[in-house]
Amino acid sequence: MQVVGIICEYNPFHNGHIYHINKVKKLYPDALIILVLNGYFSQRAEVSIISKYAKTSIALDYKVDLVVELPTIFGAQSADTFAYKSVEILNELKANVIVFGSESNNLKELCNIAQIELTDKKYTDRVKKYLKEKNNYPTALAKALNVNFNFNNPNDLLAISYLKAIFQINKNIEPVTIKRTSSYHDLKSNDKIISASNIREKLKNKKDISNYLPEVARKNIKSVNEDLYFTLLKYKINTCEDLSIYLDVDEGIEHRVKKIINKTNSLEELVKQVKTKRYTYNKIKRMFLHILLDFKKTDNTQKLEYIKVLGFNKKGQDYLKKIKKEITTPLLPLDNCQTKIIEQKALFLYDILTNSNETELEKKNKPLIK
Repeated sequence: MQVVGIICEYNPFHNGHIYHINKVKKLYPDALIILVLNGYFSQRAEVSIISKYAKTSIALDYKVDLVVELPTIFGAQSADTFAYKSVEILNELKANVIVFGSESNNLKELCNIAQIELTDKKYTDRVKKYLKEKNNYPTALAKALNVNFNFNNPNDLLAISYLKAIFQINKNIEPVTIKRTSSYHDLKSNDKIISASNIREKLKNKKDISNYLPEVARKNIKSVNEDLYFTLLKYKINTCEDLSIYLDVDEGIEHRVKKIINKTNSLEELVKQVKTKRYTYNKIKRMFLHILLDFKKTDNTQKLEYIKVLGFNKKGQDYLKKIKKEITTPLLPLDNCQTKIIEQKALFLYDILTNSNETELEKKNKPLIK
């Protein structure tokens, strides 16, 4: 049986995600589909506008068979970490195919770039060299790899990270790309399928989004208190003696943050003021989230400590029973492990910022069944 893995954030779940799932079902009509879901915060450290359990429920409604969690400790990190731990989870669950979006849809070229990044020992040094020369990150990548490729496409960059993870973890997993039909950078299009970032931008501007996502997703959209986020962050930064203990606070940037924090009035303004050529917007946002979550460098475990099942249908439940003895990673969160500690902090912060009650669902510690 084909076991197909999908890795998603669903922030929010929209028509493009429906297209993705339906495409997988068309390619593999009898397959079991496993979704690795990033929950409370995105890889770019944005607060999810649909809660983790609502996203799980929606995914099951659209015939995903098994939904498991990508913990915040991995989900709000670099693309390489995000991808590696997602692929590791899917490999533990015996997935033999992983399907992901790509702007170029050029799997051969993406594989070639992934192999260079893995095998060329001087590649990282070249990236650092070009960054020091004040190139932005995509330009530094292109120069370091010496390839004619558009590194401004986020899905292609993530695809490269998925491929590197597959090559490192299990080369027998088949990677499959699906051509992305919308641009992440396009915030104005009104096509039927648009990016999640476009939808969030339209929401911010109080525009109608009903054409871009199903009703069940619209009903579950939450309002994020961004002013409160900034207030909490400002308090934490002003009361912390040494910000360098936190993950992603590197190269003395903590001094720049301390200098600027009381001169800004919003998270967006703070990010723009702190931004440098060496620090992308996304890395800065992740850094601030890590500070807020009290996520220290010493907390950054690389071990997959458990796999948490968020939901399944009958097919997914039967599959789990079938492979349970083959899975080497615990299927229940371990008390006091670092992954669970960070996840609980993320949960509490999410409830505060969205006025949610996910804590009660977490206490039940039971997967959704559909």
